[in-house]
Amino acid sequence: MSGRDLFCQPPRRMRRGAALTLVFAGVLMTGAATGSFPEPEGPPRRAAAGPVGPAARHSAVERAAAEALAAGKSPTEAAERAVSRSGDRWAAIYSEGEYEEFREALAGRYTGVGLWARRDPDGRIAVTRVQPGSPAADAGIRAGDRLRSVDGSAVDGRPVTEVVSLLRGDAEGATAGTTVTLGLRRGGREWTETLHRARLSTDSVTVRRLRGGVTVLRIAAFTEGSARTVRKALRTAPRDGRTVLDLRGNSGGLVGEAVDTASAFLDGGLVATYDVDGAQRVLHADPGGDTTRPLVVLVDGGTMSAAELLAGALQDRGRAVVIGSRTFGKGSVQMPTELPDGSVAELTVGHYRTPSGHAVDGRGITPDLEAGPEALQRAETVLTGVGAPSRQR
Repeated sequence: MSGRDLFCQPPRRMRRGAALTLVFAGVLMTGAATGSFPEPEGPPRRAAAGPVGPAARHSAVERAAAEALAAGKSPTEAAERAVSRSGDRWAAIYSEGEYEEFREALAGRYTGVGLWARRDPDGRIAVTRVQPGSPAADAGIRAGDRLRSVDGSAVDGRPVTEVVSLLRGDAEGATAGTTVTLGLRRGGREWTETLHRARLSTDSVTVRRLRGGVTVLRIAAFTEGSARTVRKALRTAPRDGRTVLDLRGNSGGLVGEAVDTASAFLDGGLVATYDVDGAQRVLHADPGGDTTRPLVVLVDGGTMSAAELLAGALQDRGRAVVIGSRTFGKGSVQMPTELPDGSVAELTVGHYRTPSGHAVDGRGITPDLEAGPEALQRAETVLTGVGAPSRQR
């Protein structure tokens, strides 16, 4: 995790309790990682006894949960066993409370103190950003400070996900108003701060202007309102419009927001196709996007799910030059089912493809130009040499 924002964790197979800690890590605190598609609308459908799901996998999990309930056993534990047997790599089982927290994370809300952090090569935890107006900011904590301990537990050498779990109080189900004591170091000074956790909102989109006039839009994850923020930034960008869309470390999120972001750069047309148990469906951009703005998309191995969908669409449509390294390769579709005890099983039902038919799952997106840490500089060079707008296909 060295050098990476703790809010951009990769998706993984989840189980109760630790699930949100590992995936949303404090939270992401911006990146829901499942890449769930926007259908069906509304809350997860409720499971009933017998095979009622659109996929055999859903049916097996639902049936196991219903039978466990009838036998006076835990539906959630039965569902977990069924998921384990299914071989579904991206399956997730949430308790009722965890699923609510999951939904709040997608909405860009979380409970915490407002710290971003990373683990340096020496194993120490460094604060990389402090959210304005947060408990951490009010306490005077700032980027560059070292985090030594959380509630008396030393954090050096620990994975960032574990550190975030301590900050959030996941083990005890901490809520807004609960306290957490941080041990900190700044230069030669060491001190402790006791903070009260709060309900905070995240900014998943950040905007900056480079000296050469290039606008850099970094999207950490696709939470509610991400596309709206992108459109607003484009309206105030310089007239020549040279833009970098930085999707490095973007672990996914709401597919609808990714499609709406594509709409900002496309004049309608195909964004992706996907299947749900063999039934083919399509995702289209809205007409009226800016098709003349020179555009580069940055990706890396931490670019996943909905972010891969967006990068693949802009690449296949000839709308952007993609620079960086091969993306993660999570192109699966998950849909949720509510179990009899209120827990939720989120299971894979299909996979998506880019407009040219490229399957993303297990393969990722191959950039047009390979680049590592110098990717942004490479993007500036490419944009400097752009003499005409991209041609949309």
